[in-house]
Amino acid sequence: MTQPTRREFISTSAKSVATAATVSALSTQTQVQAAEKPLRVAVIGTGNQGSGHARVYNSMENAELVAICDLDPTRRAKIMGELTKSPNVKATDNFEDIINDPSIEAVSIATPDHWHTPLALHALKAGKHVYVEKPCSHNIYEAKVLGEATKKTGLCVQHGTHSRGSKGIQDAMAFIRSGKMGTIRMAKAINHQKRGPIGKAPERPIPEGVNYDRWLGPAPNHAFTPNRWHYNWHWFWDYGGGDMVNDGIHQVDQARWGLGVGLPNRITGSAAQLWYQDDHETPDTQTIVFEYDNCHLLYEMRLWTGYKLEGHDNGVVFYGDKGKVTIGRKGCFYEFIGEAPVKIGDGANFGANIQNFITAARANDPSLLQGPIEEGILSSTLCNMGNIVGRIGRSLDWDNDSWAFKNDDEANALIKRTYRKGYELPVV
Repeated sequence: MTQPTRREFISTSAKSVATAATVSALSTQTQVQAAEKPLRVAVIGTGNQGSGHARVYNSMENAELVAICDLDPTRRAKIMGELTKSPNVKATDNFEDIINDPSIEAVSIATPDHWHTPLALHALKAGKHVYVEKPCSHNIYEAKVLGEATKKTGLCVQHGTHSRGSKGIQDAMAFIRSGKMGTIRMAKAINHQKRGPIGKAPERPIPEGVNYDRWLGPAPNHAFTPNRWHYNWHWFWDYGGGDMVNDGIHQVDQARWGLGVGLPNRITGSAAQLWYQDDHETPDTQTIVFEYDNCHLLYEMRLWTGYKLEGHDNGVVFYGDKGKVTIGRKGCFYEFIGEAPVKIGDGANFGANIQNFITAARANDPSLLQGPIEEGILSSTLCNMGNIVGRIGRSLDWDNDSWAFKNDDEANALIKRTYRKGYELPVV
């Protein structure tokens, strides 16, 4: 075999190095291009909230909405008609079509509450980032399981308490922590609004084209009625937790955020139906106190009064030695005792929280999340604690180590539900 001359060897080596450099450059370029591609996202559940998710993704440059899922063919058709920017979106009534599609990188979950944790676990198991609507869990046990699964996978999981992504509220929290209001020992989370009665609905045939067994999922079998269907499912314990977990969770989350607290030592209070005389199972009136070492968080709910009663909408008031800070839909304000209110910034911004999720998911970096599931777990658990106190009618002490109430079997029985066969929680 003829050996190459030194000149031939150098020439060949130079070509090899150049080729390797070219391949490396192309590989780097491919990686950069992949990182610059929009994140492929799907939305499961296209009711009021889920349709909002779809519209936001449809308007973004760094996300591509590729699929939507809903068990109601009417809702699927409605949102598909609005997605003019995304003509290639696929519509399905089977969430497994989305979970099993490896090209889908992230999932938004906006179903009824009893499906939030099961679907989030399915998505995490499939290696997808998750935006899960509030509350992240139907019960306290699910919150714990979801937290463990998130930590195990290392994926981005954003919670739908969307004020976490809003600059005005972030600025208000910074003002609270500045100490300018002195020591803050109380935050009142206010949920007062007028939600009309739902009446009494008889059993009816299942809507055409709807897989109602799948809709029930882990919940017990129950005949179809319009009141256990779109939106009104919120008012039945099998699927939701009333307005404390529906709207009040935003105020509870903001109050807990400003106070800088996690789970409480003790929960006391009461709940009742003082107005509704219909199919509602959940309360229309609720007063819950979460007790901490150095402060109290008070939740106050009335579903039979309008916003004008106290001069502002749903929100939170932080009471300090020198004045107060208020957060609501009209914005965030501070007010020193004896002085006029001063605006800090605007209120919640739904789209900002979703944009933050996309940014974190594209970077595959959960540390970038402004509304991480760890915070959602705490706020969802507080709301579920408040509901349990209201249902059993007595105060409860919490043991954070055992993730259970102290010496109360009746309360602990409500921490976890019984899952219908075939709809058990997936193991991640």
